[in-house]
Amino acid sequence: MLVVGRRPARTPVGRFVSGPGVPALCALALVASVAVDARGGAGSLGDRLTQGPGWPWTLNGLVIASLAAVVTARDPRSRFGWALAGFGLFWAVDGLAQSWLYAGVTDTSVWPGSTLALWFWGRVGSLLPVVAAVLLLLFPTGRFLPGRWGRASRAVLVVMGGAVLVFLLTPAPVPTALPAALDPDPFSLGWLGEPAPSIARTVTVLGFAVPIATVVVRYRGSEGVERDRMRWLLWSVLVMALTIVAGAFYDGPGDDLLTSFVVMVLPAAAMVVAVVEPGLVPVRDLLTRTLAWAGLGLLVLAVDLAAVGLLDTLLTGWGGEGLSQREVVALVLLVSALVHVPLRARVWAWARRLVFGERAAPYDVVARLAARLEHTDDAAAQLREVAVAVAAAFGVGFVRVEVERGGGEVLSASHGTEPTQVRVLPITDRGREVGRLMLPARGMRSRLSSRDERLLGDLVRQAALAVRTARLAEELQESRERLVVAREEERRRVRRDLHDGLGPALGGVVFRLETARLLVDTDPAAARGTLRDTAVMVQDVVADVRRLVHELRPPALDDRGLVGALRQLAEQAGPEVSVGAADLPELPAAVEVAAYRIAAEALTNVARHAHAGRTEVRLAHEAGRLLVEVADDGVGVPPGAQAGVGMLSLRERADELGGRAEVVCPGLEGAGTLVRAWLPLGVAR
Repeated sequence: MLVVGRRPARTPVGRFVSGPGVPALCALALVASVAVDARGGAGSLGDRLTQGPGWPWTLNGLVIASLAAVVTARDPRSRFGWALAGFGLFWAVDGLAQSWLYAGVTDTSVWPGSTLALWFWGRVGSLLPVVAAVLLLLFPTGRFLPGRWGRASRAVLVVMGGAVLVFLLTPAPVPTALPAALDPDPFSLGWLGEPAPSIARTVTVLGFAVPIATVVVRYRGSEGVERDRMRWLLWSVLVMALTIVAGAFYDGPGDDLLTSFVVMVLPAAAMVVAVVEPGLVPVRDLLTRTLAWAGLGLLVLAVDLAAVGLLDTLLTGWGGEGLSQREVVALVLLVSALVHVPLRARVWAWARRLVFGERAAPYDVVARLAARLEHTDDAAAQLREVAVAVAAAFGVGFVRVEVERGGGEVLSASHGTEPTQVRVLPITDRGREVGRLMLPARGMRSRLSSRDERLLGDLVRQAALAVRTARLAEELQESRERLVVAREEERRRVRRDLHDGLGPALGGVVFRLETARLLVDTDPAAARGTLRDTAVMVQDVVADVRRLVHELRPPALDDRGLVGALRQLAEQAGPEVSVGAADLPELPAAVEVAAYRIAAEALTNVARHAHAGRTEVRLAHEAGRLLVEVADDGVGVPPGAQAGVGMLSLRERADELGGRAEVVCPGLEGAGTLVRAWLPLGVAR
């Protein structure tokens, strides 16, 4: 009965393949292979036949089967995992068969089963193209492509399977003379001969066009994670090709084992990473850097070959046969010192600069940028220098730097032509994002390693520092201008008040006193009335003087101190306002005035806008700064509200002393508004 939504029960074979069964068999085969190889010997007939022991191939099979177990552990029904497990099991058995031949075939005796081992070792290897084709056709989803590509995939596997049968049943010559007891073709058909193997070989090679085309179709139709999976496969093929090319120039010990391991295990490992964890490392960066380093290596190899060719020409073409050994050594050293080593270093440096830009010498890049910034005062010009330095360091055709300035202004500079796709990196200063850096999203040079990111951070930090320094210089100049303007405005206001208010009032007092003096003898009653009016006028003058003094510095600060003045202010505001203060040191006059004005402005805002039931004012001494806090439980500040004159006044009063002020919500008991200001106490007293 078919139950909708439930997978069919797994068969025993399926449980064996998807579980630890295949890796366990491969592990047993490796143990047996090592034990059997130990009984063989170098130079024996089995050694000449197999070209070495078989345990390395069995080890490759165990590694591949273990990788397949990682895939099937996540998806027990993954066809790709099953095919990979079969691939590993084949190599384990093939290595065991090679070990059996290596130790069991001698000039005088043959172990039982050696005929089957020879047939498997020499013939069943023809299955490998089919297994490789299956892996390519199923990667990475474990399913064939739908439609005509799926039908073509199944058809080509059938054709390649027929070619495998031809290889299995066609007699083949054995390069080593074998004992009579060892039959190399126990299952061959004598009537199968040439051209059957050639036709089967041609069919197999042509059949690989479909798996390769399938990989191309999958890659072109993929995006995101799927494309990264396909890049893993492409990277493994690239490393395989590079290994084979390198093997052509190296014929030392272990070259066959290393090449076989890379060719057999690396693609399987790359496929498993692509299926299980494609984001393990940035595969696009890995691919581009592998290409770049491969190109550099080939270029340096070409220089080495050219140097060897030059030496060969000097030693053979120009009569080098007559040179003594000492003269030959001297000639080799001379050519190496004068031609090969300098040329190789120059080519290497030129190629690295061509591929990666100037990032290989980070100190030079940063030092050059610092020297340029020293001779540039304008912030926009400094940003342009940073953009040029980043473009030169990383060899990219476009760089754009944007840094925020005060008041919401954004300063930007760019170098080169902006591409259609860019990547945006944040620029931070003291843990706060202050701008953005834009680079091309595509291209090998725009790929950044951790070392490149550190260099980029050093460069853009120069941008942030340059703009911040220029901004501080501008703010300092503006502050000086504001101080001068404020001083002159204050002088003009005091002069106007004295001239227009206090001066005429005092003149009126003098006039009335003179009038009273003239009337005191003739009309004492009128004189007394004039003196009474003069007293009222003097009281008004005193009030004006007090107002002027209060505007210069609140008298309560001198009478009661900062805490007492704030408590007096709180009493005037109402019983719902409280003032708390810890032990405070002696405060500079400028700090006292700024703290009083900030608290007064905050209380005014609470009274006008907050509709608060309770307000608290707190003063504290923290790390050489005076902390002023005014918290209420009112309605708070609406999100996105523009700062008014009062809020700006709070920040300006703190900025004037080198401090800072902020307004945050919520305030008291999770509601309302909190005004907080830090005022440094290092202000000159």
